Amino acid sequence: MKSGKEEPVYLDKKQALAKAESFCVYQERSQKEVRYKLVEWGIRGDELEEILSDLIMNNFLNEERFAKSYASGKFNIKKWGRVKIKQGLKLKGVPDRILQKALYSLDDDDYLKTLTALAIKKSEFIAESNPIKRKMKLMNYLQGRGFETDLILLALKASNLN
Repeated sequence: MKSGKEEPVYLDKKQALAKAESFCVYQERSQKEVRYKLVEWGIRGDELEEILSDLIMNNFLNEERFAKSYASGKFNIKKWGRVKIKQGLKLKGVPDRILQKALYSLDDDDYLKTLTALAIKKSEFIAESNPIKRKMKLMNYLQGRGFETDLILLALKASNLN
């Protein structure tokens, strides 16, 4: 009787490199993600490091490219703010220097326009009559989306939502 869990597949170095290349080609990956996959496939120690360095040298793996792609994707598609994107990149193991580059690659004008648009859209659905509670609900929502408090206040003031 099977338990529902599959037996782990262990690969040799050549198979693991080929599989890791296709893993990286499918979508941008962080080094941490690839390292985790390699360990899952039974690759450890020097072999793991050699495969990672091969992937980096052949440009299959690039932390800066991954970070910029992640940041722009989360901002443009999911409408996340810099705070939430930063948390996501930290979880992916991206170094702070690269993380900062990725965050500042986002266009400031688009960032403020998105923040204002989200605030206006959400304010239509808040059925609170007390203006202070209404503003707090709106701020909590926008902070949950990962936007900075000072920019939220600026956007609320600019769109007369405070």
